[in-house]
Amino acid sequence: MKNTHPLDNPELDRASLFVLTIPVIGFFPALWTLYRRQGSPERKAVSRLAVALAVSWLLGHILLEAGAISTESPALTMLLMSSLLTTSYFIVSLGLMVRLWKRQPLWLPGISRVAEQVVGKHLS
Repeated sequence: MKNTHPLDNPELDRASLFVLTIPVIGFFPALWTLYRRQGSPERKAVSRLAVALAVSWLLGHILLEAGAISTESPALTMLLMSSLLTTSYFIVSLGLMVRLWKRQPLWLPGISRVAEQVVGKHLS
């Protein structure tokens, strides 16, 4: 008889990967996964990607909002770019969820490489 832990269900693990790809909210469990250095290699890769996306979105959002506040010209263009960045972040996260649902590898050109090199170097 095979002794299996009830939480070693592959469907439950896949559902936990969905949580990591939720915009903004998924950042915290992803960071916790990387901080503890536990989990499957797939979970660590998804966590690195989620952290890299969230940090790049937050950095871009802060810079654009600061530019909108400090500029003397109309701030509408900076605010529009900030909302476009936020919308793009949510759409990319939704796309990652769809790829996860289709059981395809989660990979984004450029961002996945940065996530593996920068985030993986400091948190994994």
